[in-house]
Amino acid sequence: MANPARHRPLTAERRAPTAPRRRTAKGSARRRSPARRTRRTASSRRPWRTLAKWFAVLAIWGFVVVLGAIAYFAYDMPDTRDVVVAERRPTLTVEASDGSAIARYGDMTGDDVHVDELPEHLIDAVLAIEDRRFYGHFGLDPIGIARAVYRNIQAGRMTQGGSTITQQLAKNLFLTQERTLRRKVQEALLAIWLEANYSKDEILTAYLNRVYLGAGTYGVDAAAQAYFGVSARQVNLWQSAILAGLLQAPSRYSPARNPDLAETRAEVVLSAMVDAGFLTATQAVAARDLPPTPRRRPASGSGGRYFADWVADLVPDYVGYDPADMVAVTTLDPQLQRSALAIVSDHLTDSGVDQAAMVAMRLDGAVVAMVGGRAYDASQFNRAVQAQRQPGSAFKPFVYLAAMLQGLRPDTVVRDAPISIGQWSPGNFSDRYRGDITATEALAVSANTAAVRVLQQAGTDATVTLARRLGISSPLTTDMSLALGTSEVSLLELTAAYAAFATGGTGVWPYGIERILDTSGDTLYQREGGGPGRIVAAGAVGDLNRMLAAVVDYGTGRAAALDRPAAGKTGTSQDHRDAWFVGFTADYVVGVWVGNDDNRSMDGVTGGGLPARIWHDFMTAAHRGLPARALPGFGTAPVASADDGEEMEDLLRRVLEEQP
Repeated sequence: MANPARHRPLTAERRAPTAPRRRTAKGSARRRSPARRTRRTASSRRPWRTLAKWFAVLAIWGFVVVLGAIAYFAYDMPDTRDVVVAERRPTLTVEASDGSAIARYGDMTGDDVHVDELPEHLIDAVLAIEDRRFYGHFGLDPIGIARAVYRNIQAGRMTQGGSTITQQLAKNLFLTQERTLRRKVQEALLAIWLEANYSKDEILTAYLNRVYLGAGTYGVDAAAQAYFGVSARQVNLWQSAILAGLLQAPSRYSPARNPDLAETRAEVVLSAMVDAGFLTATQAVAARDLPPTPRRRPASGSGGRYFADWVADLVPDYVGYDPADMVAVTTLDPQLQRSALAIVSDHLTDSGVDQAAMVAMRLDGAVVAMVGGRAYDASQFNRAVQAQRQPGSAFKPFVYLAAMLQGLRPDTVVRDAPISIGQWSPGNFSDRYRGDITATEALAVSANTAAVRVLQQAGTDATVTLARRLGISSPLTTDMSLALGTSEVSLLELTAAYAAFATGGTGVWPYGIERILDTSGDTLYQREGGGPGRIVAAGAVGDLNRMLAAVVDYGTGRAAALDRPAAGKTGTSQDHRDAWFVGFTADYVVGVWVGNDDNRSMDGVTGGGLPARIWHDFMTAAHRGLPARALPGFGTAPVASADDGEEMEDLLRRVLEEQP
């Protein structure tokens, strides 16, 4: 009989207290009630609600962080008022003594031109190579940035920057050239601000009038006039391509400096114009067939850029700030400058020496030629003015002159023998000693031990004081090593100090500016007088000059001997790191230094070698056509030579054997 309980209905009352069924061995489970399924569904939605809530919180905080970052980067941004109106700062033109332009300085040297005034192909060239989507973006170009990032990753280095024309204008207007995150963020913020406040044409106009295009030119009109001799309103397609090509690297692609590279870059610009749809391939080919661009080198015909930089730095001291354009008429002699550059270049070739510098001046201190280094294009550091180097024995004339003021005479006997002062034992270049010799011979052969003994007699304080009076302003040591020229000086100040010997004891202040004019021809500054007057007794200087003439006649400076009276002194610093020759005639005083920028030792180069030969060749060119004249202290007597007696011949023989 069947069990009745098996047929009872399964009521809710009966199910409620029943414990949940567990899975059987066969994997079966109890059925869930509708209420439990509802609770489970609600629970499954909670993570999404939580995620949405946290997303909203993060979005709010992200917005706050972005605002904070913008405020952080923007708090010290420069004033942005009236930025697109070009502020024309004064231009300085530096002219040589014959009126030819040496260099021009200033933000803009041409006219302010609006984009509507410029040829369409010039605008197209700039947009094609710099910012094709300029008229479509908001100051930043996400597509350009993404492409730049991609190509930089491909190249494994930074090859593109992705900056728009608006960003470049923002940088030129407000920011420095430093490469920092702060500067890049500020650049982006300022670009967006410019786009919000100015039209595209205004922004492009400001950019084209301010951008640097090499050779000291700012703005397309200045560059067009400098490179092509025409206004930017008149440039042809090929010239436009050259100007646009300058935007990436003005110095590298300058048609004045690197005409071949400029043409190669112009080809790239034309190809970009074709790719952007501004030109057809046929038009690009036709542009290449236009007459070649004249190879001009703006305002640098005499190669006096080192000199021009020196002068430009001095102009504010004479006229202060002036809102007008100015012209500085200088003392530079273009012919002598060209001779100096050519002679220095020729002698440095295959010399194993990296650098050389030269200063040539008239006896009143007017600088007529200046070479500040091997190549201005490679390094603008002016070694004639800015470098501080040890003069070595070229400092000894100050030591001897200080002693002469206390009674030393050219024929006074001094001892050339080993000497020790405390722990210091200076020696001669050749490690050979001559015993008792005259002061003239000691200076002629540059005997170190004799110079130290002369300094002991003169005193370091008196020697330093005299050097200061002669124009040495660099710090000088007050120990006995002063006799050997261990205190660093500049070539300009050392040459000017020697000029006082050439004048017979009258002090000289070196100068390069004769007058400064505004563009109307009105004089802003005119040089009058100058120099400290007599600073050394004429008799003592005359005695020293005879001793310095012996250096050239039969001493260490024989390579500098000329066809007329000349005097000077060689100098070689320790380990051949510096080599000098500074000397003078009755017309010019010239200083020459050679060495390496990193202070490396030169291979056996001494002041009596390379510098003396450079000095000789320049002086030969400078005196061509000038009559020979006696030096102060010689009267009309001829300069002594090695043929003036048996004693001089014997001395010359010994010097030739022991030449330092």
